[in-house]
Amino acid sequence: MLLLKGVRKALVVLAIGSFLLLAFSSCKSRPNEEQRMKMEETRSAALSAEQKLEEVRQQRSEAESKVASKKSQLDKVKSDKADTENRVSNWSEDGQ
Repeated sequence: MLLLKGVRKALVVLAIGSFLLLAFSSCKSRPNEEQRMKMEETRSAALSAEQKLEEVRQQRSEAESKVASKKSQLDKVKSDKADTENRVSNWSEDGQ
């Protein structure tokens, strides 16, 4: 969850930086080479952050799926245990 917040903050910072860069460079007819390089770097960083965010979301989804599966297994084992304890209790009572 902490990683997800960090990625989200990075996307916001990159978006604001891109907006400011475009706002200041739009006063001129064309951006100079340095501005173009910065815009490309910002774009690449934003794409990379979005890709990382998607990977984290996928990992989270897989982890949640595993947790749900394990909870289901645990519930079944608890039910089996209760049934077994019940049978042992009934068997002991029948034997006496």
